[in-house]
Order: sequence, then structure tokens, then C-alpha cells
Amino acid sequence: MPLPKIADARQLSDEALGTEILAAKRKLFELRLQQATRRLEKTHEFKHTRHWIAQLLTVERERELTKAETTATTEDEINHGS
Repeated sequence: MPLPKIADARQLSDEALGTEILAAKRKLFELRLQQATRRLEKTHEFKHTRHWIAQLLTVERERELTKAETTATTEDEINHGS
């Protein structure tokens, strides 16, 4: 199974992105639980899941910054009469 691509994360809506982040964190918890009980067979799943979470959080932060930038630009235009 290849590592997930960030393009896949960018295609998600804001709501789907939040849902996917929670699902990935839950999966990581379950992997840790399996490792603690010595039932984990696919150890590479840790790397893939952490990588996917990082990509999802990156996309979420990019969207937050874009919204903040857009809001600041709009406020500047209103305050300066442009």
C-alpha cells in the first residue's frame, strides 16, 4: 500500500477533512492498542497513518490561513475605502 497523496486531502471538503482527521487519529489509537496487546501485524500502518494525519492537518492549516488572509484583505479594503 503506497503512502497517501496530499492531492487526495486537498479534494476533501472542510467537513470531510475534519471527519477524516478524526478517523485517522482513531485509527492511530487502535494501532497503538494493537501494538500494546501484541496483535499488530502490519507495522507500516503507523507510518502511513501518521503521514496521512500530517497531510490532513497541513491542508486544514492552509485553508485557515487562506481564510484569514482573505478576511484581512477585505477588512483593509473596507477601512481604507478602496
